[in-house]
Amino acid sequence: MSVVTGIQGHLLEVTVVGCNRLKDTEWISRQDPYVCLEYGGNKFRTRTCTDGGKNPTFQEKFIFTLIEGLRELSVSVWNSNTLTYDDFIGSGKVQLHKVLSQGFDDTAWPLQTKTGRHAGEVRLILHFPNANRPGTTFAPSAPPYMAPAAPQGAVYGAVPHAATYPPTMPYSTASPYSTYPPNPATYPPSPFQPPQPVAYPPQSHIYPPVTYPPQPYPPPPQATPYYPPGPYPGYPPPPY
Repeated sequence: MSVVTGIQGHLLEVTVVGCNRLKDTEWISRQDPYVCLEYGGNKFRTRTCTDGGKNPTFQEKFIFTLIEGLRELSVSVWNSNTLTYDDFIGSGKVQLHKVLSQGFDDTAWPLQTKTGRHAGEVRLILHFPNANRPGTTFAPSAPPYMAPAAPQGAVYGAVPHAATYPPTMPYSTASPYSTYPPNPATYPPSPFQPPQPVAYPPQSHIYPPVTYPPQPYPPPPQATPYYPPGPYPGYPPPPY
């Protein structure tokens, strides 16, 4: 039988049909059996078949998550008691090689007591839906991806210096422009002479002219040439 690989994470359906010819742990009444399943730390329990006796019927389905490398399922049968501890009837090991390769297995598995004596049988129906699917058991149709080899070139040990744009051109230190203010010798002489500074206010333009001593105001009347001077200066002559 070929070894099936790639079952990690897949699901396995287990249906507990019933038990046949179980060891009877009751002397007066009929026993009440139930079945326990364990796989990879996961445990399931059927209901108690009240008065099931030696041939109880369950018809219960459970789903387990498969673990790579674990090909065995543990099963045990107990008798339920009300006032005392439950009675152990028998246990056994269920091999999964057939169901994993063929996808289906309907078998009655033997049970044994703690001393190794026969304790009856438990019937299980196993179903593995992914048995006929081409999973990881076949070689891939395409070659594995290989990263392209690095091109043969210079190995950069340091980050290259970035080129400046635009390229830097050397400039002469002499400037084509003259300094400010410009040299007056470089310009032609002007025909106009700048005016000379004078004192303010100019002495020749003082108005009105100052006389000394100052004249009284109003000025005294002058003698008219048309009338002779009278006895009273400043008054008109008396009428004739």
